Amino acid sequence: MPLVEHLRELRNRLAKGLLAIAAVTVVALVYSEDLMQFLTKSVPKCGPGVTSDGGNCAIVSFNTLMAPFSTTIQLSLTTGLVIASPVWLYQLWAFVAPGLHRNEKKYTYAFVGAAVPLFAAGAYLAYLILPISVKVLISLTPGGSANILSLGDVLDFTLRMVLVFGIAFELPLVLVMLNLTGVLSGRRMARWWRGVIMGVFIFGAVITPTTDPVGMLALAGPITVLYLAAVGFSLLNDKRRRRNNPDAELDDDEASQLDLTPETVGQTEPVGATRALPEQATGEADGARSQRLNGFDDIT
Repeated sequence: MPLVEHLRELRNRLAKGLLAIAAVTVVALVYSEDLMQFLTKSVPKCGPGVTSDGGNCAIVSFNTLMAPFSTTIQLSLTTGLVIASPVWLYQLWAFVAPGLHRNEKKYTYAFVGAAVPLFAAGAYLAYLILPISVKVLISLTPGGSANILSLGDVLDFTLRMVLVFGIAFELPLVLVMLNLTGVLSGRRMARWWRGVIMGVFIFGAVITPTTDPVGMLALAGPITVLYLAAVGFSLLNDKRRRRNNPDAELDDDEASQLDLTPETVGQTEPVGATRALPEQATGEADGARSQRLNGFDDIT
C-alpha cells in the first residue's frame, strides 16, 4: 500500500485500541473503590478502635487534597490498559503481521501464546507473597510509632511487584526464542548456569523489598526452574537441528567440515580416437601456407 494508506490504517488501529482502553477505564472508574480494596488487601489495616502502634497494623490514607482524584484516575487508567491489552495488542499485531514471513508469524504466535500465561503466573505469585512482604516491612516499625501509609504508595508498590514478577518470568521464554532463531545455543546457556543462577538470586534479593529470604526464594526459585527447562529445551532443539543440518550451528565465516578421504578409481573406459579432418589427413590445411609442428598441423 502507499504510505498514506499505511498511515490511515495505523490511525484506525490506534483508534480502536484507545476506544477499548477508554471503555474499560470508564467501567474501572465505577468500581474504583472495590479495586482499591482488592489491591490494598495485603496491608493489615487497623480496625475500628485499634490504634497503630509499631507493626501491629497500618492506616491507609490520602496525604494531599488531590490524592483521591489522582489515585482514582491512575488506578482506572492502569486497569483499562491491562484489561484491554488483548484488544490493543491484536490491533498492533494486525498492523505488523502483513509484513512478516510465515516462519516469523509462527514464532510470534508461539511467543505470545507462552508469554501471556508466564506473565500471569508471575503476577499471581507476586500477589500471593505481597501480604508476607508488607507484614515484614511493617514489623520494622519501632514501638510507639504509627504506620500511616499513603494509598498511592501502596498501589504503586503492589503494581511494581506484579510487573517485576511478571516480566522476570519472561526471561526463560526470551532464551528459548534466541535459541530457536539461532542466536544462542543450548550448550552456551548450559555453560552459563552458575553465573545465571547466582544473578537470579541476587536479582531476587535486590528487587524484593523484604529483608527475609521468603521473597527472594519466591522469585528466584521459579525463575531458576524455568531457566533449567529452557536450557533442556534448547539442547534438544540443537540436537534436532544438527541431525537435520550438520552445518546449522556454523557461523557465516566458518568453513564446514569436508571429507577429503581419497576414493578408489574404477577401471578406465577406453575412448576411441576422433575422426581426422580431411585437411589433417592430406596435410593441406591452408594450401601452401600449411605448416606442421611436431607432427600437428595448425588446424589442430
